[in-house]
Amino acid sequence: MKSLKKKLVFVGMSGGVDSSVSAALLIEAGYDVVGVFIRTWHPDFIECNEEEERLDAMRVAAHLDIPFLTFDFEDVYKKEVADYMISEYQAGHTQNGDVMSNKEVKFGAFLKKALSMGADYVATGHYAAKKEKLNNSVDGRIRPQGGGKSKNYFNFFELQKGEDPSKDQSYFLWTLKQEQLNKILFPVGNLPKSQVRKLAKKFKIPVAEKKDSQGICFLGDIDLKDFLKHYIKEKRGDVVNTDGEVVGYHDGAVFYTLGERHGFVITKKTPNDNRYYVIGKDFKKNILLVSQDKNLNNSADGRIRPQGGVKSKNYLNFEILLENTSWISEIPKQGQEYTAQIRYHGEFLPCRVEAKGNTAKIFFDKETMVASGQSVVVYDEDVCLGGGVVV
Repeated sequence: MKSLKKKLVFVGMSGGVDSSVSAALLIEAGYDVVGVFIRTWHPDFIECNEEEERLDAMRVAAHLDIPFLTFDFEDVYKKEVADYMISEYQAGHTQNGDVMSNKEVKFGAFLKKALSMGADYVATGHYAAKKEKLNNSVDGRIRPQGGGKSKNYFNFFELQKGEDPSKDQSYFLWTLKQEQLNKILFPVGNLPKSQVRKLAKKFKIPVAEKKDSQGICFLGDIDLKDFLKHYIKEKRGDVVNTDGEVVGYHDGAVFYTLGERHGFVITKKTPNDNRYYVIGKDFKKNILLVSQDKNLNNSADGRIRPQGGVKSKNYLNFEILLENTSWISEIPKQGQEYTAQIRYHGEFLPCRVEAKGNTAKIFFDKETMVASGQSVVVYDEDVCLGGGVVV
């Protein structure tokens, strides 16, 4: 399959517009392209349209006149994404399935299998970008494993935000390593979504008008809470306001995350009440702390402290501890100001970082709602440096 002149790219094709245009752009650029549909896992009690998506991907591959393969990673997805997510929620942690899907499936099993079959690269429709840099100094840059240097120089890659802020997916890619980035292409990462749609029409892609997919396939049309209730037993607990009054009930603190405003019942209310938001959890006592002020932080009330957040004695007043950190191109420098994102499409918050081994302390200048298990991703302007999981 591998051309002697051209580089061979296996493109993860989901049946959507972004991955389809990615394949078309690679063909236009002169690569040998193979389309690959990745089968994942979904539970029996959920109807999944995976076969329809596969047929769409197959139609696009036929239109582009490229080979089409199907890789079955159902076992990997079940174990490393679904089972892991369930176990994390059982432990009271708010876990991001998309981060694990990218780490274990797209840039884990898929990348490994593609390379074993002779591919030079894999490509996806992610809205993120990579930039090759030349480095000739020893300044904390991350060297690829096994990579040497020539005449005191070596190349490394930066992961950067996607061009379209509304579609940027770099948050989900903070676990990538240099040796992986070396083999990954993001063909639409430097394009706004509107331009991708125009290119889909230009290339006469069969799915040019298809709507963007939302969420993880195995969830189908039900939300995460309903999915988890098939695996985690419900347990009624109290909903408490910031005055310590019991104002309602819920069906298990494990099912809620900070900032959430749905799914619990308020029994003590007046016509003038605004909507309540979860601002704290006591997982052991199965209590939710709520407030009508979604920006209120409860860390000073002596009862329930937001998971992961503590008062800091350092130069900034709110500190979050991360574990399982991964730094892509550079370890953050102590004392330098960066920004951090604590949820997908969340605000970029000014911060400073103290990285040590596989842990890091993130210092914010204001108290921030954050839950254990969440991914916190650190940026140096448009460069995604990496991140970690809130302890």
